[in-house]
Amino acid sequence: MQTKDFTYSFKTIKTPTEVFDILIDIKQWWYGLYNETIKGSSRRAGDVFTFDAGDGAHYSKQQVVELVPGRRIVWQVTESKLSFLQHPAEWNQSRIGFELTPEGTQTLVVFTHEGLQPQLECYGACSSAWTGYLDKLKQKLN
Repeated sequence: MQTKDFTYSFKTIKTPTEVFDILIDIKQWWYGLYNETIKGSSRRAGDVFTFDAGDGAHYSKQQVVELVPGRRIVWQVTESKLSFLQHPAEWNQSRIGFELTPEGTQTLVVFTHEGLQPQLECYGACSSAWTGYLDKLKQKLN
């Protein structure tokens, strides 16, 4: 059975290295929609950071589990509390990542939230929020 993890992709004129440098500094792009607070670091494998948004509606703690400069970023969600859900820990153990692929003079950016699937209660609200953040990122990169 094939899973339907949430995925979002776009192309940018920035190089993979330029995109990577922005992505590892999450305060540059994961903000501006729901009164976010980000604490910690996401620049090295093993780093841990927290993301709080919506005045307590969303809390998650991520650990950077993979960084391949200019190519790949993966975070493991180690803790989550989405207070607007019946099961607030739905994000626990899910993975959030970016793949960067050069395509001629552009870079293909593919975001995937492994574990965020349509059958989950969070899917509608969370995929919509991800789309908002990633639309902003796309604008920043073009």
